[in-house]
Amino acid sequence: MDNLGYVLLANAFRALIAGVAFVCALVCAPLCAFAQTADAPALADQVKQLAEAGTQNKPAGVTRIDIQVGQRDPRLHLAPCQKVEPYLPAGARLWGKTRIGLRCVQGAVPWNVYMPVTVKIYGQALVATAPLAVGAVVAANDVTQAEVDLAEDSSAAVADSRLVVGRTWARAINPVQSLRQAHLKARQWFQAGETVKLVAVGAGFSVSSDGEALSPGIEGQPARIKTESGRVLTGLPAGDHRVELAL
Repeated sequence: MDNLGYVLLANAFRALIAGVAFVCALVCAPLCAFAQTADAPALADQVKQLAEAGTQNKPAGVTRIDIQVGQRDPRLHLAPCQKVEPYLPAGARLWGKTRIGLRCVQGAVPWNVYMPVTVKIYGQALVATAPLAVGAVVAANDVTQAEVDLAEDSSAAVADSRLVVGRTWARAINPVQSLRQAHLKARQWFQAGETVKLVAVGAGFSVSSDGEALSPGIEGQPARIKTESGRVLTGLPAGDHRVELAL
């Protein structure tokens, strides 16, 4: 399915995030002295070394990982603490620019602060070979493979040139800039009112039937489909006159 091809190393990403999450446990020991030490660079080095040790088993396709630990707000004056507990705040993930929470769990005065963290995850993907304007059609010589920071942008990096040649740029691109799915103009697979193939996909099986599109089938956007029995379902356009439903 074409739109699935855009997600570079999706399974590897999930495994990597789980592996990098191990950092939260690894940093606990050195952070126990967090509020008692003024040697922030040494602490950052310790955190980085432990983080790298916890991500030595990189998934396939990832060439290297760089974890950069920032500094807490220097305006904060924290009370002495015998034990600091690191944690991942709700809604945050160890991917790109993020933060790790630190809370004092053993001290006279409890406190909670955040440390900025940047997780750079490198792998091979497409980059532009020259400046490209909005509306330009992608040619084979417009892109090439290079090592990029996969976590630099929220949009997935694209690795296969076959998925972009002939497509239209939705944004201006600079030379050596990583090509992301959001840089490409979304394709429209069908119009409202047209007959589409509705495919329900489950674990190890799929069932298909015809239906009528009630909305345009734009790549990456949900489409409403009326089945032959009159039921209205919502699925994702997955190709020419094709909509998929996940069971």
